[in-house]
Amino acid sequence: MSVKNVSGSLLRRALLLDGVASGAMGLLMAGAAGPLGPLLGLEPGLLRAAGLGLIPFALLLGYLASRDTLPSWPVWFVVAVNALWVVDSVLLMTHGPTAPTGLGVAFVSAQALAVALFAALEYAGLRRGASVAVA
Repeated sequence: MSVKNVSGSLLRRALLLDGVASGAMGLLMAGAAGPLGPLLGLEPGLLRAAGLGLIPFALLLGYLASRDTLPSWPVWFVVAVNALWVVDSVLLMTHGPTAPTGLGVAFVSAQALAVALFAALEYAGLRRGASVAVA
């Protein structure tokens, strides 16, 4: 079996930045769902649920970024979750239960673009990471 060495790598930095951004957005969306909902044209319950889901995800990302080595499968999981977030964001704007306002479309689009960038950086970091054998 091999693990990826992420010490000082692009992958480690991408995971950390993704974790900070996910945590900040999670706290914002969970804590301010009430006032944000009408402003964005999104259901406050949806914002709160998404925000609460981001908090443990952010903690996972921070944990993974702090490891000197880690198996590649958790990183593939993170890339897949990020890709799913992007797809869900597009579906929310086009087929969602509510009609986002212009600000809501900008909010969801900006998040989707940022998450797509994180997924691409994490994928690139995973491909660049050095493999080390584990006994």
